[in-house]
Amino acid sequence: MSHREVISNNLVNEFKTCTQLQYNGKLNIKSSKGSQWTFYYRLGRIVWATGGTHPFRRWRRHMAQNCPQIDIDKLRLQHLSIDYWDYRLLEIFYKKQKIQREQINSIVDNTIAELLFDLAMQGNFSSISCNRTQEVILETPMSFTSAEMSVKHMQDSWKIWSEAGLANFSPDLAPVLRRPEQLQQMVSPSVYKNFVNLINGKFTLRDLAVKMKQSVLPLTRSLLPYILKGIIELVEVPDLPLGVIEVNNNSTTTQPKKRLAPLVACVDDSPQVCKMLEDIITSNGLRFVKIQDAVQALPILIQDKPDLIFLDLVMPVANGYEICTQLRRISAFANTPVIILTGSDGFLDRVRAKVVGSTDFLTKPVVADKVMGIVRKYLPTPSVSIDKNKSNLKVCN
Repeated sequence: MSHREVISNNLVNEFKTCTQLQYNGKLNIKSSKGSQWTFYYRLGRIVWATGGTHPFRRWRRHMAQNCPQIDIDKLRLQHLSIDYWDYRLLEIFYKKQKIQREQINSIVDNTIAELLFDLAMQGNFSSISCNRTQEVILETPMSFTSAEMSVKHMQDSWKIWSEAGLANFSPDLAPVLRRPEQLQQMVSPSVYKNFVNLINGKFTLRDLAVKMKQSVLPLTRSLLPYILKGIIELVEVPDLPLGVIEVNNNSTTTQPKKRLAPLVACVDDSPQVCKMLEDIITSNGLRFVKIQDAVQALPILIQDKPDLIFLDLVMPVANGYEICTQLRRISAFANTPVIILTGSDGFLDRVRAKVVGSTDFLTKPVVADKVMGIVRKYLPTPSVSIDKNKSNLKVCN
């Protein structure tokens, strides 16, 4: 087995170990060339990644691609005292309703894929060391990425890049035009104009791919003939940090908090069940959130932190037992009431539900008095009065 294969296998095994251990914390990776990467894990899945050559360029690029409504150049940050400042910014934008969860998912997936690719590239030219630490555990991850799928994508993308003859060219290098006269003789005037405007040493191959709305692989492959002839040279460029000013991050905590009614969540793939529960819960003065995709259940629950959770037992991909087990491993949900919803009232189902940490059991069909009986049993519900003249509900705190 070659040195490169040993490095690759060691990395893959490290990622597999984190998954098998349901690891919570940081996986720190360093190369002998000085590069560093950090992968943040929650319940054995990657929720964020930082490091690499151009952390600011990368964040700018993904924001421009996924959140064009945010003007990055006007952004000013507090002193960057944490390694995951980029992830923290996404949290702030989300809480202020500046960006949507789908945008965050795309940024997270693309960031992890990009850093894994860079890791694969460096791992083929230098030695790699890994260590795990639990000094930072992201308590409110907004997206969960399968480490197994991510590592496979890393191996596949690096293989394709190498087989295209690009193994020696990092996508973080910037192309610059060295022989414009020779190029002018080879291409049309319009193509030449584009080359002069874009191939100026200011944009990396990844930056250019986003600007030109295409993948970095075909873009780099199209430039390869000019690179090999010396018409274009790939050069290293610095990162592009964001502006930094003093900002009081705790300013929002000094504001008086509005007292909210308890939040009830329903994780069920049935739209009918979710709608029935929503009608019952909201008509009794409580807040409600529905989750019909089991894969998104954990990220949304961790983000919203409901006071009580109704959890369907039978769903595609992940069942109620699995989700309940994972919830109980998170400190924030250690005492949250989790009510298992099921179409059967079998003894074995009840026993297993208790084993995985559920609080109670509710059989379908959903009936208002049974639902509210459960809610009143486990939650301090607000008193509700009916305004007969206006035929609506008022919450009295």
